[in-house]
Amino acid sequence: MAEAPQVGPRQTDPRADGLQYAYAVVRDTGTLDTALAGLRGVAGEPVRAVAHLGLAVVAGPVPAGEFDEEPLRERLEKLEWLERIARAHARVVDAAGADTGVVPVRLATVCRDEDGLRRMLETGRERFTEALDRLEGRVEWGVKVYAAPPPPAEPAAAPTTAVSGRDYLRRRRAERQASERRWGESEDGARLVHDALCAHAEQARLHPPQDARLSGEEDRNVLNAAYLVARADGPAFAERVEELARRSPGVRLELTGPWVPYSFVTPFAEDAERGRSGG
Repeated sequence: MAEAPQVGPRQTDPRADGLQYAYAVVRDTGTLDTALAGLRGVAGEPVRAVAHLGLAVVAGPVPAGEFDEEPLRERLEKLEWLERIARAHARVVDAAGADTGVVPVRLATVCRDEDGLRRMLETGRERFTEALDRLEGRVEWGVKVYAAPPPPAEPAAAPTTAVSGRDYLRRRRAERQASERRWGESEDGARLVHDALCAHAEQARLHPPQDARLSGEEDRNVLNAAYLVARADGPAFAERVEELARRSPGVRLELTGPWVPYSFVTPFAEDAERGRSGG
């Protein structure tokens, strides 16, 4: 494949010849370096903007011993390493998108060199531009709804006669039905919360409920959603969540954000792979 055309003078920084970790794509306004000044990436490296065709990818040089294809595959299986990388990745993306539209790049996207970064921008230019247009001036808010499990029923006394046996079974059936109603009410409440918040958001995404074994929460997660909201409408959205929390007995609402709109960006996997391979 022919090399991508260069814009401006050839990069002479020796860091350009090594592996490049990509974080996010923004429009090339020429002002991003100020926001990135002093920021360090997943390998403690300084990050910068590599511009091409009106776009810029925020990236930084990373060591091959840790981020080349084979060692990276092995490290992605290590939860502690992955969590550390994810936090550093998010920190750079948040800084890049603090004052402008940003398209986060998928975690652990590595290109062979800066030419690979430029190929990624060139191949995905139309889709990156569309996403930036769609997400400009918008942020993501997360809302989780939790429902406390029904209190355990006191065990019924063991039956001693035929009549009391029927009473025992009837009581147990009533307890199960009451428990199911309480869970149903909490899930109905979560749906009402979601419908109400959708009216105040441009888009919404439903994520799988969090596993209590991983989250550490004792209460059951009955809604795990993300909402795309205009940045200027953020305070009103947060107030609506607080209002719903007061009006929703039996459930607990948790609001997080505002964040870069990760949930509303389609990963550009094909473009990233082309950048990695250099093809």
